[in-house]
Amino acid sequence: MSSVPNIPLPANEPVLAYAPGSPERAALKATLARMRDEPIEIPCVVGGEEVRSGDLVDVVSPHEHRRVLARAHQATPETIARAVSTAVEAQREWAATRFEDRAAVLLRAADLLAGPWRPTVNAATMLGQSKTAHQAEIDSACELIDFWRFNVHYAERLYAEQPVSSPGVWNRLDHRPLEGFVYAITPFNFTAIGGNLPTAPVLMGNVAVWKPAATALLSNWHVFRVLQAAGLPPGVINFLPGNSAAISARLVADRHLAGIHFTGSTAVFHSLWKGVAANIDGYAGYPRLVGETGGKDFVVAHASADPQALAVALLRGAFEYQGQKCSAASRAYVPANLWPEVRDRLAAMIAELRMGDTGDFRNFMGAVIDRKSFTKLKGYLDAARKDPALEIVAGGGTDDATGFFVEPTLIRSEDPAHTLMCEELFGPVLTAYVYPEREWEATLQLVDRTSPYALTGAVFARDRAALATADRALRQAAGNYYVNDKPTGAVVGQQPFGGARASGTNDKAGSILNLVRWVSPRTIKETFVAPHDWRYPFLGAE
Repeated sequence: MSSVPNIPLPANEPVLAYAPGSPERAALKATLARMRDEPIEIPCVVGGEEVRSGDLVDVVSPHEHRRVLARAHQATPETIARAVSTAVEAQREWAATRFEDRAAVLLRAADLLAGPWRPTVNAATMLGQSKTAHQAEIDSACELIDFWRFNVHYAERLYAEQPVSSPGVWNRLDHRPLEGFVYAITPFNFTAIGGNLPTAPVLMGNVAVWKPAATALLSNWHVFRVLQAAGLPPGVINFLPGNSAAISARLVADRHLAGIHFTGSTAVFHSLWKGVAANIDGYAGYPRLVGETGGKDFVVAHASADPQALAVALLRGAFEYQGQKCSAASRAYVPANLWPEVRDRLAAMIAELRMGDTGDFRNFMGAVIDRKSFTKLKGYLDAARKDPALEIVAGGGTDDATGFFVEPTLIRSEDPAHTLMCEELFGPVLTAYVYPEREWEATLQLVDRTSPYALTGAVFARDRAALATADRALRQAAGNYYVNDKPTGAVVGQQPFGGARASGTNDKAGSILNLVRWVSPRTIKETFVAPHDWRYPFLGAE
């Protein structure tokens, strides 16, 4: 029996407000309390079988670092090797599975997450990654639901992309999955990315080995359970907590590596790319490398900008989720005519921000992800206090007594090429450079050349000519570009996300452009009535 799939048209998942007295708030609060006090064990999963190595690592809450939320079994060399062989074996049947059946798994997973699993995955994200209820809701619920629903829609469009046929001939494209397995390496900062990176290739008939970030294991484990509950067959995605270097060394050297789907640091992506290059002679095919890496994201304001709108955008863009978004605003360029007002407004708002346990819904911020991040940020702030080129306008404090807390910090730099204007810090630190307001075009050139990254950026102006000038000057400076808005908060189906230069391959997660990377098209030409005479008309005599 065959049919036309007729996939439901996707719509962005509504964001729940979690207002006092709302049912979603009560459900989330109850789940937080239970999950906080009931640690679990997280196994590896290979071929649908839970594997417990006995080599356990604690998963803790960043804002309460003595609180153990889970203990995760680390993959052994034998488990890693078995994950590869199991995935390759599973692809034979999965690649032959009808698209509508593969799509149904993700559509069901989206509905499960939108319904009964929502409090669980959101609570896990709040506890394990120190996100507020709002930040968890827009990430681990809404964005992941959108990824799964919109990817199905985009896949249907991709499969419908077919060539023209001349009379007597039927031409078609077979959008085949890649041969081998996709290695999905996911970050701590977005649960949605954890759920998308392995499943986008899987939707197209591929199989995946999923290496979740150690600091996002709690939420990622529950996402994997959602996929199991939705009917994902054993072995199609194999879940491997463990040592990143050991897992990568084994998988990157494997003959059956078909692709890498990565979000993380630029340095790690470089090392993976070098590893693939070193092993290029040993692969069955050329692996697809898809990566979204770092950013030093900018906000540049024209002299005509609205000071209050600019201040709000800087605060939200720089300090939501502790500045740990790849897209977070971390360098600002403010004209001298606006700086005093913007500085004072921003400093006043920063003073109002509450920071602490994300289970207290009055807190705007939680803790940074771990001690390594805390130590790095503290080092930058300690150095800033002694640097004559810098002025700490607001914040700057740190406290690791109970959690890894770094205050939202605004710094003014006299030097536009200062380290804090150039290097990615991945924390709640915003550095501003004040420029002469008449030097708009020169400042735009400065913005473009200061950082090796090109992920997100924003321009603020009420002068339309200034906006047009900025658009031309900054065309290559950001893959996601915002006009009079903060540079964070890309929505699936509305602003496909990704950047170029040192920020990655710009394959736009959550779009048809990403799915194209996980297929290998085969052209098929069928002639209905084949010629029986080898002679062409031009061969005839005059």
